[in-house]
Amino acid sequence: MRRTRRSRGGLRIRGALGILAALGAALSLVGCAGEPASTPTPVPVPSPTAEPTAEPQDPGVGDDRILIGQSAAFSGPAGELGVNMRMGIQAAFHEANEEGGIHGRALELRSLDDSYEPELAIANTRTLIEDEGVFMLLGAVGTPTSRSAVPVAQAAGAPYIAPFTGAGFLRNPDLSSVVNLRASYNQETEEMVARLTEDLGILRIAVLYQDDSFGRAGYAGALAALERRDLEPVAVGLYPRNTTAVKVALLDIQRVEPEAVILVGAYGPLSSLILWARRLGLDTEFVNISFVGSNALAQELGPDGAGVFVTQVVPFPWDRSQDIVASYRRTLAAYDPSSTAGFVSLEGYLAGRLAIAGLQACGPRLSRDCFLKSLRSSESVDLDGFELRYGEQDNQGSDQVFLTVIGSDGRYYPIERMGDWHP
Repeated sequence: MRRTRRSRGGLRIRGALGILAALGAALSLVGCAGEPASTPTPVPVPSPTAEPTAEPQDPGVGDDRILIGQSAAFSGPAGELGVNMRMGIQAAFHEANEEGGIHGRALELRSLDDSYEPELAIANTRTLIEDEGVFMLLGAVGTPTSRSAVPVAQAAGAPYIAPFTGAGFLRNPDLSSVVNLRASYNQETEEMVARLTEDLGILRIAVLYQDDSFGRAGYAGALAALERRDLEPVAVGLYPRNTTAVKVALLDIQRVEPEAVILVGAYGPLSSLILWARRLGLDTEFVNISFVGSNALAQELGPDGAGVFVTQVVPFPWDRSQDIVASYRRTLAAYDPSSTAGFVSLEGYLAGRLAIAGLQACGPRLSRDCFLKSLRSSESVDLDGFELRYGEQDNQGSDQVFLTVIGSDGRYYPIERMGDWHP
């Protein structure tokens, strides 16, 4: 606290001040006995409504920025999924910001690591909404984490956009804050079983899945697809989430010698399972769901990945003849020249572009309500040829499923039929 200095006047000054004080007192008495003493003219106090107030903004919307949150796995056995989703989103945001942002506002992403654990996802979502004040949640990774985080976002009215999961519960139209981008796990497993039975004539199919809501969602889709063909799994194996404890499940499956195994899990444990199966001499077709993390899976498998199938829900990231892929590759290179293209970062880029489309459609007066309505009520959202369609009872934009296979060179190749691949 700043202190004031006291003046040190002499006796003469104090005496003069005393005379002046007495004279002032005498004059005040005269005022009281004669005419009333004049009072200062009141200073008018401005009315609270005299000046127009700024229109209140929804959380995350400032004069020069829009703050967007992401809770995803950036560590642990699924960490590469979050890293690549974030990279794709950041590339899309970088592209928009370089062009002036969204009606003059820059896009800013705040990402928190949940390690693919539901409890951390809840805590992160609350932090992002209540403490950080984000406008929306974008690009979450995983079914169990989304199952835990969505009720928090829904209660706060925060949009939950393009989660990296095909779980059926997120397709419930009553979830007013959720907008999905990708095809569902049911659609992926239907394509798997169709290709195995129709292309290769395989009927003895086993299923191995991660023991959580994600794995059970994929398992339920596989069961339904098999039942439509009067089939059932010849064996079922499961393993705990965020572990590589897959040996027991593999042994359970190996005993029946299936012709194919549908795998519902992440790249860490499933690469371990496939490598062990190769060592044990298990001769079977392995078909992975898109959530596996394709780039990381191929890298972990090395030469043993040849012939492993993966269903995808985004276009082939190396096909520059597609406008959306050309945009993605150009933008990714501009954002991070050292980055590697892949299916997950392409999905992140599409998620970012979807968010940008909804934000742009609202104009300068942005609100969560306008943003959600602009996506869910539009006839279509055209992302450079990759078209998304929503409706009153449909919060999923794309129904497309693509089939890929790892070649002997460790690269992915797009195929129409499983029989089209030759080692």
